[in-house]
Amino acid sequence: MAKTLNVVIIDDEAPAREVIKNYLKKYDYLRIKAECENGFEGIKAIQEFKPDIIFLDIQMPKITGFEMLELLQKKPVIVFSTAYDQYAMKAFEVSAADYLLKPYSRERFDEAMNRALTLTNDKPANDKIVNGILKHQDENVDYLERIVVKTGSKISIIPVRKLFWLEAQDDYVMLHSKDGNFLKQKTMKYFESHLDPKEFVRAHRSYIVRISIIKQIELFGKESYRLILSNGQNLPVSRTGHVKLKAILS
Repeated sequence: MAKTLNVVIIDDEAPAREVIKNYLKKYDYLRIKAECENGFEGIKAIQEFKPDIIFLDIQMPKITGFEMLELLQKKPVIVFSTAYDQYAMKAFEVSAADYLLKPYSRERFDEAMNRALTLTNDKPANDKIVNGILKHQDENVDYLERIVVKTGSKISIIPVRKLFWLEAQDDYVMLHSKDGNFLKQKTMKYFESHLDPKEFVRAHRSYIVRISIIKQIELFGKESYRLILSNGQNLPVSRTGHVKLKAILS
């Protein structure tokens, strides 16, 4: 007898959730612990029920499946589903992840389930797949329009237009914004390549600053400079940053 496995379904479309529930009836050792219509509910259900398998739609309101995925510390086995989305499918392909392209047949669903069931017994292989998807996301060259962060049980969406500056803090980056300060587990290199260089500049190894809030560059000590921002905040400037800033501000 197969061991009992817990399942969470996350899809904003009720008919899609019904299809999954119907297809799952033959797997009598699976227990559906929750069905969620957005990523906020999905994360809460995953934290509460610690499912073995989740069914995750990619295109959802509030936060996408990919944005939800990067907020999870422990990744369950994921059966992805998507309507035609060239970028999403590329992410799955480069990471060797299986996915269901809507609409899908029972036979295709069973293929994905067999793969998922195998991965429940191979955590390293599952982690490699999920990390591959996140790596592909990080390598995407599109500029960010928003950043999703999780603080405790609270999820916040920070529009990039509200960012003032970013500050390196060990393995995290502190986002200083109009709505407050938020920690994000990403690198400064990631943000440097994903923020529009017409709007942001890396002024220092530890700081990326919105150009429009720079009031002046001030000499600070011998051959040292600092930025004075429009809110009165002072930030250090590296030699490389000073060269960049002179070119931009001139």
